[in-house]
Amino acid sequence: MTLTTQKWVDQGRYDLDTAAAMLDTGRYLYVLFCCQQALEKILKGIIVQRTGTFPPRIHNLLRLTEMAGLELTSVQLDFLGELSAYYIQSRYPEEIEVLGKSVSHPLAEDNLKKTQEIVSWLLSMIA
Repeated sequence: MTLTTQKWVDQGRYDLDTAAAMLDTGRYLYVLFCCQQALEKILKGIIVQRTGTFPPRIHNLLRLTEMAGLELTSVQLDFLGELSAYYIQSRYPEEIEVLGKSVSHPLAEDNLKKTQEIVSWLLSMIA
């Protein structure tokens, strides 16, 4: 694993740990945001590892998966598509409030579990 790839992976793991901490504190929207960030960074690490180039400054997990040359199941692709929606581009309180009301503890917990599973699978490819 290259040093640059390792940095992306380390940041992804940090975000995954942060997602778990946010679940414990009841900040469910941020669980999903951190899950999205964890996968984004690990995918970017895979792109670096496989292509030797700096990853694009995009946040769409499906597009990053394509760029990394990964083949995912339809279930995994559906999940990544849904999770991409939780990349929080806006920091305006009213928009975050509306989005946050749609996230429950069971949803956040389920998304965290699915993210952990995909992260483990992705890491097995670059270890």
